[in-house]
Amino acid sequence: MTSVWIDHLPLWLLLLLTVATIMASAEIGRYLAICQRQRNAKSADGPIGTVIGSTLGLLAFLLAFTFGIAANRFDVRRQLLTEEVNAIGTCYLRAAMLPDEQRIAVRGLLRDYVHDRAELSRRPEQLLTELPSFLQRADTQLDALWDQAVEVSRIDRNSEIYSLFVASLNDVIDLHTKRVVVGHYRIPGSIWLALYLVSIVSLVAVGYHFGLDSSRDVVVNLILAFTFSLVIVLIADLDNPAVGNLRVNQEPILELDAKYQADKD
Repeated sequence: MTSVWIDHLPLWLLLLLTVATIMASAEIGRYLAICQRQRNAKSADGPIGTVIGSTLGLLAFLLAFTFGIAANRFDVRRQLLTEEVNAIGTCYLRAAMLPDEQRIAVRGLLRDYVHDRAELSRRPEQLLTELPSFLQRADTQLDALWDQAVEVSRIDRNSEIYSLFVASLNDVIDLHTKRVVVGHYRIPGSIWLALYLVSIVSLVAVGYHFGLDSSRDVVVNLILAFTFSLVIVLIADLDNPAVGNLRVNQEPILELDAKYQADKD
């Protein structure tokens, strides 16, 4: 799974740092406005209202754009999990039509594959460290399953029953590949950087506007900072399948593992 720089921060720390950064940006803008007023007591607002509206609009667009990316990939991961569980279940059932030797081998390999997936799902905090070894085992298991499909095809190349099994096994392999590829699709670090830069500029403009009016509305700044920070943390949570609270429910694969462990040949 691809990692970006924001993954190295716990979500609670990311929230605090984002709020502090945005609040500090507002104070910097206010300080700049005070310095401007001291140099020119007759300085007017000028187009600052338009600038604030433009920067906040751009920030809202970036937040909506990034949230859309994260939410879409979350839905894709959830859909792929459902499809893969169905494909494994179909392949496992169709394996019952194979000769005894292939049936036992195929079901044992599928059972081990599902069990490894379930064990990894039970320890999401160790996903980044255990994922390479899991993928290596999964590739070995899927290669062994395909070898069994080759053996089946040698028995009778014209059998529709064997063709159905091979098709279902091919679906299992394809969906595994799709899930791995989707895991590498993350919001790029450059977008995160742009999001924070626009947030800083926007709150500097807001603080500058307050400074020109000789006002200091800490409550408004805090509400803006917390609101934007909460959305940013929510996006980071959705985008990272390994940590946080917003993860795809792995109950289907856990239930499948429990079923197969109780149904050993």
